[in-house]
Amino acid sequence: MSYKWPDKDKDEIVDYSVDWSRFLGTDTVSASVWYIYAANGTKEQVSNTETVNGLQFVQGTISADSKVSTARFSLGTNNVRYTIVCSITTAAGLQYERSIFLRIKEK
Repeated sequence: MSYKWPDKDKDEIVDYSVDWSRFLGTDTVSASVWYIYAANGTKEQVSNTETVNGLQFVQGTISADSKVSTARFSLGTNNVRYTIVCSITTAAGLQYERSIFLRIKEK
């Protein structure tokens, strides 16, 4: 199952989050890794200021309570729907990931 974030204008720099709190219960996020699917369909891990298929991953953070993973994005190509993946490792050593769609649309 994939989730969907609100559309982003290519000129915006926006934070998008995955809230793991209800899913994790008392466990917490110890690390999160972000991926963007490239135009050829490969899942590419991104780090600060890296651009994949025109979408730039600016930075990723974990909230102070270690329950929310946030990614900041800029740029993007109009009318393209990107698939973003947030992969986490918990304090208990479990690993999970969620796919999210992000569409770039002129506002």
